[in-house]
Amino acid sequence: MAKRERRARIAFIGGGAMGEAMIRGILTKKVAIPQDMVVSDVSPIRRELLNKKYGLSTLADNRKAMENADLIVLAVKPQNLRQVAEEIRAPSPEQLVLSILAGGTLSKLCQDLNHSCVVRAAPNMPAQIGQGITVWTATAETNKKQKELAQAVLSALGKEIYVADEKYLDMVTALGGSGAAYVFLFIEAFIDAGVHIGLPRSIAQEVVLQTMIGSTCAVEKMGKHPAELKNMVTSPGGTTTEALLQLEKGAFRYHLLEAVAAAHAKAQRL
Repeated sequence: MAKRERRARIAFIGGGAMGEAMIRGILTKKVAIPQDMVVSDVSPIRRELLNKKYGLSTLADNRKAMENADLIVLAVKPQNLRQVAEEIRAPSPEQLVLSILAGGTLSKLCQDLNHSCVVRAAPNMPAQIGQGITVWTATAETNKKQKELAQAVLSALGKEIYVADEKYLDMVTALGGSGAAYVFLFIEAFIDAGVHIGLPRSIAQEVVLQTMIGSTCAVEKMGKHPAELKNMVTSPGGTTTEALLQLEKGAFRYHLLEAVAAAHAKAQRL
């Protein structure tokens, strides 16, 4: 009889919103089962919730949580990294550390943790419903099997992209990580515009949301440049032309470019 491959053991250091999103995705996609996972969190309320909701073992001791883990997921706030790094410093050489902290570079993580097998990932908020996009990279010391484990965990959050150059992660943080907030703001304003011209809010919201979903799917499935699709909607002298003129007058593109550039600069400073 063929020997059954041992399942990976995963320890979460931090059980907040994104940590829980990863846990939910991992369990839904059957990357691991509750018995293979443990979560450490400073909040007794979070520990109780995660234990009852997912059947996970929960602890308040970070060092104890990482014992015997194949993968250690750092899901704490960036400002808590130094303290947490001291507590889990020098994992065993075969353990992989996966960080989802904004701005925590591989070199800093390796130095703070005294460890060389590290993955840095930049997920975004839609990962909480399994529709995220995560861009990630890894140190040269991370082996093929460890990268495959990281890929399996991150793909449970939605789509994932591996990049060899770490510089792209701060860019992705500005575009995809912060980007969900830009989209939510646009949706809010779009719905308010419908209400302003007289639509009931419930109808305005349904029209806007389906327009956003349908337009996104069109870009993805029709294989055309967004500008070409925009031109398909824009008739000479029509309503769309008038609306786009107002957006251009308000420098819509310029302000969006400036917003992403500012977020990127901030990510580099973190």
